[in-house]
Amino acid sequence: MTVIERPPLWSRLRPWLVGFDIPLLIAVFWLCGWGLLCMYSAGYDHGTRFVDHARNMVLGLGLMFIVAQIPPQRLMAVAIPLYAFGVTLLIATALFGVTKKGATRWLNIGITQIQPSELLKIGTPLMLAWWFQKREGLLRWPDFIAAFGLLLLPFLLIAKQPDLGTGLLVLAAGLYVIFFAGLPWRLILPVMVLGAAGIVALVASEEHICEPDVQWVLLKEYQKHRVCTLLDPSKDPLGKGFHIIQGEIAIGSGGVTGKGFMQGTQTHLEFIPERTTDFIFAAFGEEFGLMGALALLIGFSALILRGLMIASEAPTLFTRLMAGAVTLSFFTYVFVNMGMVSGILPVVGVPLPFISYGGTAMVTLGLSLGLLLSIARVKKLVKT
Repeated sequence: MTVIERPPLWSRLRPWLVGFDIPLLIAVFWLCGWGLLCMYSAGYDHGTRFVDHARNMVLGLGLMFIVAQIPPQRLMAVAIPLYAFGVTLLIATALFGVTKKGATRWLNIGITQIQPSELLKIGTPLMLAWWFQKREGLLRWPDFIAAFGLLLLPFLLIAKQPDLGTGLLVLAAGLYVIFFAGLPWRLILPVMVLGAAGIVALVASEEHICEPDVQWVLLKEYQKHRVCTLLDPSKDPLGKGFHIIQGEIAIGSGGVTGKGFMQGTQTHLEFIPERTTDFIFAAFGEEFGLMGALALLIGFSALILRGLMIASEAPTLFTRLMAGAVTLSFFTYVFVNMGMVSGILPVVGVPLPFISYGGTAMVTLGLSLGLLLSIARVKKLVKT
């Protein structure tokens, strides 16, 4: 009688676990720990936010693990279908979407409502990385022009919803790919100079351009209010400026060491609007202070630096472009969220990775991290 012994559990799991980038995982779990701690405090009296946040985090980590098993070559193969599917959904949203609070961002698919713009956070840089990979060594001006066209199509569809926050994230991710693909500095620097000059002019002329009868070209009225509120939130302290003022008060009151876990008065007396989503950093700063904020920044810095190292060591142009774009997208999330809560950027709907509540955002984070781990894993497996 033949006896077949099953290999130990570790032997069966080892092929799935080998090759993972440990420094990147340490940074991810460090941030997840802070996210759970902060959500418990900010959301324990806010329905089931903490339990839902933990569930979303497990779902995101599960997706990260699954995507990490997929070789980059297969990820490259889905670039065109994913991008085309995402753009098609955006067009369907514009034609048949669900409108909430004046914005048509959701599409009813029967069993639930989805926000197709989230799909383009991954689909757009994936498509652009595929585009430049196919033209490696043969890049010409028409290739860059076509790349900008591929980027502007989803951006304009998202901005029209309107959803400027998500649109800017998609635009930034695409621009990172185009920059890493070799866009000349002589084209980048003039745009940066014009942008800086525009900001200076905006601040200098705030008293005139923010008058009620002044119409802004290309921007909607609510977007004008956001910018004008940023320039001087005290003009409407109980209206448009309330978010910024309360966020600044909460962060400032935290001091160096913070008021302590679950001791934030601005947070629990509900002075901070959206305290579990967009403005959760204000609640975090109040309870954990400057030291807590530094611990959070150390985690984000470690993740970003490790991601850039993975990008620099990636074996192909496609993987380098994707790793670089995904990594700098994390930087954009962090910079924009902390900037708007601190009063140095306009208020837009951008979550703080791992900390803010949001199932769709957590799924996008899991997919992005899975891409990074897949790229890092291939290089390690090749070495072994």
